[in-house]
This record gives sequence, C-alpha cells and structure tokens, in this order.
Amino acid sequence: MRQSTDFARVDQGAMPLAELWRGGLPESAHLGHLVIADAGGIREHWGNPGAIIFPRSSCKMIQALPLLESGAAAAAGLQPRHLALACASHEGAALHVGAVSRWLQDLGLGEADLRCGAHEPRDKAERNRLIRAAEPPCQLHNNCSGKHAGFLTVNRHLGAGPDYGEYDHPLQQAIRQTTAEVAGEELAGWGVDGCSAPNFAFSLQGLARAMARFAVAREGQAGARGDAMARLVQAMIAHPDLVAGEGRACTGLMRAAEGRAAIKVGAEGVFVAILPEQGLGIALKCVDGNARAAEVALSAVLVRLGVIAAGHPLAQKWQDPVQRSWRGIEAGVLRADPALHRPLNQGAGKA
Repeated sequence: MRQSTDFARVDQGAMPLAELWRGGLPESAHLGHLVIADAGGIREHWGNPGAIIFPRSSCKMIQALPLLESGAAAAAGLQPRHLALACASHEGAALHVGAVSRWLQDLGLGEADLRCGAHEPRDKAERNRLIRAAEPPCQLHNNCSGKHAGFLTVNRHLGAGPDYGEYDHPLQQAIRQTTAEVAGEELAGWGVDGCSAPNFAFSLQGLARAMARFAVAREGQAGARGDAMARLVQAMIAHPDLVAGEGRACTGLMRAAEGRAAIKVGAEGVFVAILPEQGLGIALKCVDGNARAAEVALSAVLVRLGVIAAGHPLAQKWQDPVQRSWRGIEAGVLRADPALHRPLNQGAGKA
C-alpha cells in the first residue's frame, strides 16, 4: 500500500512562509510548515509539525546510510566526494557526469547498470554541448545518478539482483527500515520518486528529528550509525559543488554558511538543513510545491539562527530576492514571512 487516506491533507494547519509583493501590494502567498528540532524533539515549529509529506530528495542522506553501514563504502574505497554525490541532486554538469562515470567504472559497471532514467541536464553548458553534438542525455545526467551509484555500490556488496530500485529489493527494504529508525516513527506509506526509487512518507517533525540526529552525530562516536551520519554531513559540507551546482540554493547557502550547515533540497517545496554546531535539524515544506518560497523561508531561518549573515554575498539571491521585468526593471520582491525572522512557536513538549 503506497499511501493511506487516514492522514490529514498536507495543507491542514499550514501558515504563510513567503509572499510575493508587487506595486506595494501582496500578489501571491505560499503556505507551509517548518520545524526546528534538536536531539530531544521539536524546538520550534511553524504550521503543522505532524503534516505527512514525501521528503523526496531531501532524504538522500538517510538513503545513503546503508552505503556506509553495510561496509560497501569501505570495501569500494569511497572518498568524501563519493559520499557527497550519493546525497546529491546535481545539475548534470560535466563535473557531475564525469565523477559518477568514474565511480561506476571503478566498480566495473557502466551507465546501463543505472535504474534512474535519463533527463536533460539542468546545467546549461552541458545541455548546449549535447545539442551541438546531437547527443541525447543519458542516465549519468539524471540529478539522482550519484545516489544510484551509491545504490549500485551497496547492491554489488550484497550480491543482490540488478533491479535495486524495486520496493521489495533488499536494498530498498534496508532503506525503509533505516528511514523509520532515524525518523523515530512509523512510516505512512510510499510512492515512486522521479528517479523511480521508492520514497517513504512520514511527518515533517520526523524529518526534522532525523536531521537533528545527523547534526549531533560525530565520527567515531555513537556506533556505526553515528559515524556514518557524521561522515555524510562532512562530505556534503566539504563538497557543496557536488551536492547541487552553481547557482543552486543548496550549494550557495552551504558556501555562505562556511561549514556550519549541510543543506539539501527535495522536490515539491521541501528543504532540510543540518546544523552540527547547534545540534539542530530543520525541515520545511511549502504545500504548493514551490521551490522559490522554500528557498527564501529557509534562508530567513538560517539568518535568524546565525548560520548565515544577513546580506551575505553568496546568499543574497535567496534573501528577499527582487523580481525584475524582462527589461531589468524592479517589479516585485519575494519576502519571507516576518514571523520567520523572530522566534517561532515553541514546541508543545518534546516530540
């Protein structure tokens, strides 16, 4: 069963996260939920922390845990750059395509072994190269190809069947169990992600709680899982260019945070942040699936928490960004809701 009708709609209890203003008047409003958690539970929340969501690609760090916990990463000699790619939703730039291709070659595998499907790269230079060469995009260009290279690494280590993306495959069942454990709750269901792998649904507070567990993990402490979590976080922080790409919020905000945060987008308006120095995890969901609103809301909270400086040149693109006409005239501004700039609703007890 992929999902249940027993759960409330995702927009139930949603509150404003961002508004677009034009001509001094509000034009659009983006509603959603936001949770800040520590190791004990909810620290602050906005909207409904119990909203059931699909985390989409924001949970790639969770999906990558079996890569380390199984011993597959060590057996394959993976380095931090590989771990960053396993957590990535990359641009399909030459940097990303080349890195994933070399990873597969080192495994004795190739592009045909992937099960993520092909799509046009988001990177303009690589897209234009393909057009000029009359060359179709391949699975290496898929933004999830790094995650799937990680899947293949585990699969080879386990000696399991080639269709590693199927729900009943041992790898996906391991990911299902791991997801429930780090979220600290029963999963609500599952659906098929854009890369064809299962994506498990659970609450936003569960996602924030999982990110808080990544935040407090340290290498060599808290057993194999804590070590794995810490290594994945540090790999993302060390390689923000591999996690997303130039011009993307994940990469830009991580650079602006200067080592204080690992940040990951998910499709349909989901974002998470891991703050190791503060031991906090952040999860947010814009219920209309709008990425621009999620980026602005997350940026505002990161500024309030002191992770990113207001007006940081590497983060200005996502701090109340100005909307311009095609002639370059300032036409509007996308603003985070004012409440995100001050302490949010305190969590009612620990979740």
